[in-house]
Amino acid sequence: MKQASPWRWIPTLYFAEGVPNIVVTGVSVVILLQLGLTNTQIALYTSWLQLPWIIKPLWSPFVDIIKTKRWWVIVMQALLGAAFAGVAFTLNTGWWFQCFLFFLFLTGFASATHDIAADGYYMIELDDSRQSFFVGIRNTFYRLAVIFGNGVLVPLAAWIARRSGATAAFSWALVFAGLAGLFIALALYHSFAMPRSAGDTQRTLTFRETARTLGRSFSTYFTKFPWKTTLAALLFMLLFRFPEALLTKMCPTFLLRPLEEGGLGLTSEQYGLAYGTIGVIGLLLGGILGGILASRDGLKKWLWPMVLALTLPDLVYVWMSAAFPTSFPLITACIFLEQFGYGVGFTALTLYMLYFSAGEFKTSHYSICTGITYLGLMLPGMVSGWLADRLGYHDFFVVVMALCLITFIVAALIKVDPDFAKKKQA
Repeated sequence: MKQASPWRWIPTLYFAEGVPNIVVTGVSVVILLQLGLTNTQIALYTSWLQLPWIIKPLWSPFVDIIKTKRWWVIVMQALLGAAFAGVAFTLNTGWWFQCFLFFLFLTGFASATHDIAADGYYMIELDDSRQSFFVGIRNTFYRLAVIFGNGVLVPLAAWIARRSGATAAFSWALVFAGLAGLFIALALYHSFAMPRSAGDTQRTLTFRETARTLGRSFSTYFTKFPWKTTLAALLFMLLFRFPEALLTKMCPTFLLRPLEEGGLGLTSEQYGLAYGTIGVIGLLLGGILGGILASRDGLKKWLWPMVLALTLPDLVYVWMSAAFPTSFPLITACIFLEQFGYGVGFTALTLYMLYFSAGEFKTSHYSICTGITYLGLMLPGMVSGWLADRLGYHDFFVVVMALCLITFIVAALIKVDPDFAKKKQA
């Protein structure tokens, strides 16, 4: 049989992987802001919603032995459609808040499981050369999903409210109803677009064998390097993005809150263009540049420039919270600069996780690394709103800049092979 072209399923699969992630971690901040919650409440509750991505290594082996990766992908997309429908049907009720958190937590669980299955299917279905070819395609469509979340869904909800005179809750309910339909359609589409791979079969490991393998993967993660190296790596992965974790939760609220509340007063449409579209493009371009630099000279050479790129552009928020610029192009340029720097700097963390994960259990170890980095985002994010409410935006951003010292300290602790990530000469 002729093998189905990966172009039929890779773009839609990784778009489907990105949408629920940005809805849970980013769009939810805007929704709760528009529904009247304080910064303290927004940061605390939306940070908790990141928990499924932190603990997903605990159930990833079961995705490997129960059913097939293709089955998990399709079922999780259907479950995501059901979870979005749950938000749509309860957002206008008196108990909307509890239901909102429940269904978004369910979304996070389904999305984290979908990530495991999708990446596993990708590695099974494609050989090494095609994996390398399509890695840029999958990353591009994942970033397009991020643009879709903040750059399309947020302005769409505002447009519905403005045209119909409806409340923010009603307009967002319609948006989530549309998301539910989209993911049911994606599940149906992938049920015939994703080929049944010969390598994607249900494994016959027993529960005891699975538990033993899981135990070995966790134990070797902490013992394959000397304990000082491991401790430095854990601190680096946990704290490298500490200031950015504080910043990320409060940027949307700062941009959207009115001037009398200390924000810049952007409209939803302006926010969608500046932060949700131009900012994401800056993030993507920064990541591309970071990858090019590292592949040319190795991670070790570019580590400190990447640290500076991650931290110094945060100064734009210190300036904007003091100057309150009214020029939308200027605000957009500031956001682009900060996100571009974040893209360059984040390359260092991604490459170091690959470096630390090398070995027998590299897939499981990389999953543990990503869980630790999500924990590093969740914990500071939980208190970021409380800090912003107590200090005000300007002083909050000053504190964020001061805490960039943590990033410098943990970067100084790690050691990297000078040739790691450097492209081998032919």
